[in-house]
Amino acid sequence: MHNDTIVALATPSGSGAIAVIRLSGSEAINIAASAFKSIKNKNLKAQATHTIHLGHIIDGDKTLDEVLVSVFKNPNSYTGEDVIEVSCHGSPYIQQEIIQLFLRKGCRMANAGEFTLRAFLNGKLDLSQAEAVADLISSDNAASHQIAMQQMRGGFSSEIAKLREELLNFASLIELELDFAEEDVEFADRTQFKDLINRIIFVLKRLIDSFAVGNVIKNGIPVAIVGEPNVGKSTLLNALLNEERAIVSEIAGTTRDTIEDEISIGGIGFRFIDTAGIRETEDIVESIGIKKTFEKIEQSQVTIYLFDASKTIDTLEEVRIEIEKIRNKYPQKPLLVIANKIDRLNDIQLAKINTTIADVLLLSAKTGFGVEQLTNSLLKLINTGALRNNETIVTNTRHYDALLKAVEEIQKVQHGLETGLSGDLLAIDIRQALYHFGEITGEITTDDLLGNIFANFCIGK
Repeated sequence: MHNDTIVALATPSGSGAIAVIRLSGSEAINIAASAFKSIKNKNLKAQATHTIHLGHIIDGDKTLDEVLVSVFKNPNSYTGEDVIEVSCHGSPYIQQEIIQLFLRKGCRMANAGEFTLRAFLNGKLDLSQAEAVADLISSDNAASHQIAMQQMRGGFSSEIAKLREELLNFASLIELELDFAEEDVEFADRTQFKDLINRIIFVLKRLIDSFAVGNVIKNGIPVAIVGEPNVGKSTLLNALLNEERAIVSEIAGTTRDTIEDEISIGGIGFRFIDTAGIRETEDIVESIGIKKTFEKIEQSQVTIYLFDASKTIDTLEEVRIEIEKIRNKYPQKPLLVIANKIDRLNDIQLAKINTTIADVLLLSAKTGFGVEQLTNSLLKLINTGALRNNETIVTNTRHYDALLKAVEEIQKVQHGLETGLSGDLLAIDIRQALYHFGEITGEITTDDLLGNIFANFCIGK
């Protein structure tokens, strides 16, 4: 199946200025040449790699389009095979006519992610780099883009490869000892081995811990905006998003469901969730919304508690008690407390809020006062130190799972060294750890694993 010549649209479907149709496989150049007529009568098969040629795609006596054809010869191509890229005009009709022509000439349609799968199978990328390609395509803020680029360049792979190589060297020495078991010799220095194991555990735990940051950066950090009805949650959302996205009304209980939207703050994606107000109610629909509010707080990384400073200036103690209830219910979750509508208050009233409510942010969602301070506070809550230092950050659940299994096996090796476990039993645990390292970079794969990974890619990549 991987010997077939495949074809797919490499640019988004639909109309555009241009579209790119990609072919890869042993017959890619021959098939393209049979349908291409160069303006200067060049023979496409005789052209050097990494060259571009102007001409027409011809179907019998019918000219389909004027195109540019790029030639990439193996092994110096994305997939490691012969690759042709046809840049044609972006009419969906033209795209399909050219693709159908190539199919009739011997290509088959590429499966999702098949170009990148071939790049992996041909040694152009390891598995974690291949997965980073999909992350790069889906990145929608500076942080997720930076992480994907670092991983695609092999930052994560190289860390794992170094650890795996050092562990493999010691594993070889342990295995060698087994061949000389009767002579009672030690080739592997146990002190050096202990130091290596400690270092591996340290690195693995750092990578595992980074997943907490990496996962939310990749998917957007969920922030629940909660509070009593009609305190300005929807207005705040609009101020943050700088557009009218949520329903705003003076009627209490307008927001009956959760509304989500995402913006980038300082290069980090935040997914703001405007929830139904929290209050006692007999309205069945609204009570369902309030139940969802608590569910959204559970799912969020950060909670914003918003109250109407103008209406609660005489009941601030009740507001403080309500805030403490949320803090006690979710002690591990960062909580930002915001007094909204301060444009309606005088200096004495503002001072009263500051003395009654601890760490309160003063805001006017209507005028935009305090919005910048809020965005700065949100950024401070997110640990982006590793991102700023360009450290490896794990964002992939499969990698995270393999790292957890690897550290478990390495800890068994550590325990074995401390208790004087025999070399043959040590070797079993080391092999298991090496197996999980190999799962990450692709030294060890199964068809099911590859199928699951590349099924999530877009066609044409």
